[in-house]
Amino acid sequence: MASPDGNGGPYDVIVVGAGSAGAVVAARASEDPGRSVLLLDAGPDYPQLAATPYDLVNAYRNSVTDHDWGHEYRPTAEFPLTPFPRGRVTGGSSAVNTAIALRGLPEDYDGWADLGNDEWAWERVLPAFNRLERDLDFGDAAYHGDAGPITIRRHPWEELTETHQAFIEASRALGYPDQADQNDPDGWGTGPQPMNKLGRLRVSTAIGYLGPARARPSLRIEGETHLRRVLFEGRRAVAVEVEQGGEVRRIAGSLIVISGGAIQTPPILRRSGLGPRRDLEGLGIEVVADVPGVGANLCDHPMATVQVRAKDPSVASEELPIIQTITRYTAPSSAAYPEHRNDLQIELLTFSQREGMAGVFSIAAVLEQSYGRGSVRLESADPHAQPVIAQQFCEDDRDTLRLVANYRDCLAFARTAPLSDYIAEVLVPESGEPSDEELASMLRRTARSGYHPCGTAKMGPAEDAEAVVDQYGRVHAVDGLVVADASIMPEVPRANTNLTSIMIGERIGEWIRTRSGDYGL
Repeated sequence: MASPDGNGGPYDVIVVGAGSAGAVVAARASEDPGRSVLLLDAGPDYPQLAATPYDLVNAYRNSVTDHDWGHEYRPTAEFPLTPFPRGRVTGGSSAVNTAIALRGLPEDYDGWADLGNDEWAWERVLPAFNRLERDLDFGDAAYHGDAGPITIRRHPWEELTETHQAFIEASRALGYPDQADQNDPDGWGTGPQPMNKLGRLRVSTAIGYLGPARARPSLRIEGETHLRRVLFEGRRAVAVEVEQGGEVRRIAGSLIVISGGAIQTPPILRRSGLGPRRDLEGLGIEVVADVPGVGANLCDHPMATVQVRAKDPSVASEELPIIQTITRYTAPSSAAYPEHRNDLQIELLTFSQREGMAGVFSIAAVLEQSYGRGSVRLESADPHAQPVIAQQFCEDDRDTLRLVANYRDCLAFARTAPLSDYIAEVLVPESGEPSDEELASMLRRTARSGYHPCGTAKMGPAEDAEAVVDQYGRVHAVDGLVVADASIMPEVPRANTNLTSIMIGERIGEWIRTRSGDYGL
């Protein structure tokens, strides 16, 4: 065990980013009492739940201001820059999100395995999914867990708001089956969302994982610590350069784990000298290794909403849970493609989080399996410069075709009783009966992110020119450096990405603890 000297290390493991995956990596790795682990985060750390700000506790809505990175992105070629919320606090986006606890489909993870990542096949990731959860409804099922750090439950009928009850009843009228457990690997249809919250309390990784781990002598957590870059000796990562309290520090570590998420990890790697050579040299960054895939392959879920004004504004109150139900199903054009199963979602959003939209709720169409790819890059070597986030939603006609069908299905919900009984008028789309061509044109202009970015440091075998890390998270081009977060997903799963990110943290954290020699420890 390296014995940190209190003034820059060395530590056995330094984890940068205490979010959905990073907090888990640190918690699992520090279970070894002989291993010193330092967990750093750019945002504040709240060790006590009683002192945690309300926006982080209140899972009824997203926190998009108080603990946010302030990112902006361009979802389509015609859409102006718009906010892209990401959590800047211990717990990361798991501390600010909607607390949806959906898994991807078995085919998602088997698809990762088919790309040369056999450790991520469904049968191998399922134990980690089970280990991370305490499912209060289906914990006795073989594909669930009942004793993990993240508590998951579903709103029973009597807890659903009027509009969410009406959503389920309209779904039945439209012919969708009921699905009580949306994490049933074979299921589809409409039912309550599995959610990692208890009442209003959002059970983030900061609460579920770091809470119990804080007492360990092997773990040290430091918030308000901004990473400038990873430092190398030759091609071996040996330390991190950080800013704390206005001062620049160097902290040494035997293994550096980057868990900045799909938006922050590419800038960290690029500032550290790992990325496309031409881009780095253009910014005056010394090149450690030419890694073309850093910041490429940005995957996400494009979405669009049917916005409606409620007859009674109280049913769209911000004091109600914003999400409770979901429909998962397969696009008609995807029926012949098993790899596209459950490629569409429909969700009712109880209220609009935009200013000046009181009394408005939405029905969201979300494309879960998409072909479009964007990028995350830098225009400045300044460690505080914002990354340039560019999506390419609906530029692939295969995506547009299915999102049009998805959006039309949302319109059908809005016109079907009893949900339609709550609607005074449809605000968007303005045309009451848009054609498919009109919808396609609208979506190419206005599709936005479901806020599930991933893929920007994809894993794959060394012969894959776009792969940044191997299937164990180890960066191909250098030694002593690992990436463990949503950026290593080669493709976006057909689900909100928080639970999959936690699963990634579980697996890599366990490997660091139990197979330390594979990581040079």
